[in-house]
Amino acid sequence: MSQGLVHNPADPADPAEAALGLARPVRSKSPAPPGRRGDVRRGLRFLLRRPGLLLSAAVLVLVVLASFWPDLFTSQDPLKGAPSQNFRGPSGSHWFGTDELGRDVFSRVVHGAQLSLKATLIAVLVAFVVGGLLGVVAGFVGRWVDDVLMRFVDILLSIPALFLSLALVTALGYGTVKVAVAVGIASVASFARVARAEVLRVRQAVFVEASRSCGARWYSVLGRHVLPNAAGPVIVLATLDFGSSILAVSALSFLGYGAPPPAPEWGTLISDGRNYLANAWWLTALPGLAIAATVLATNRIARALDGEWSRQR
Repeated sequence: MSQGLVHNPADPADPAEAALGLARPVRSKSPAPPGRRGDVRRGLRFLLRRPGLLLSAAVLVLVVLASFWPDLFTSQDPLKGAPSQNFRGPSGSHWFGTDELGRDVFSRVVHGAQLSLKATLIAVLVAFVVGGLLGVVAGFVGRWVDDVLMRFVDILLSIPALFLSLALVTALGYGTVKVAVAVGIASVASFARVARAEVLRVRQAVFVEASRSCGARWYSVLGRHVLPNAAGPVIVLATLDFGSSILAVSALSFLGYGAPPPAPEWGTLISDGRNYLANAWWLTALPGLAIAATVLATNRIARALDGEWSRQR
């Protein structure tokens, strides 16, 4: 009876079956689920199929490196000029040319990334924290609290963001940090609406109702279930708002509300070069190209995070 059957020692069998010579057939093991290595391979395939996304990530990495370690890209002083070298066009010695005082424009753009990115990060953080807090409270508490907070958000939405930023920075005063706070407050409404919508969606989920029926406290439900599942779209919005905040901060700096001269903020560089467009186009065009490349890169990455990666998975 035992002929033709192969006994697997690793397979536990009943003693009675072993005594009768009956053994279980060998069963093939199911393949292990893909782990971290599979996620890495899937991520690499996702990037390699999208060269535009790779280029956007490279641009953003360069901007971040220039913000924290500008000496990696240039050793020239952005504030020191050489009047004999003024209005020199782009060349091997001056990649972005020189300005009216003979200062290297490339070094000013690189060092200006630190000021502009600092203001942008502060603006996004203010909008994310304040707007997210308003949206979470409105969506989770509900009732009259939701009505009051959302009417305040509607008032903010009724005012164009740039006009609201101008009004706030006029009240707060000039400076990079004050410009960043003004831009951040102007973006609070969009974060509040997205956060509220996600909290309302997650709050009605089955697992949240089950947690409440088991007697979980409200703060436990909020911290363990609602916030982790509602944070994704808000983070994507923060990535999108990063590009919009760069434009808003640069616009306010262009109007003269940013750091005082000779600080090389990106908007200030464009403002300084507009008087020399006829004979020195690079003073405005190349800093503007740096702003445009950064904004387009952040928008491309946000679009990938918003829909492409989730569909890929």
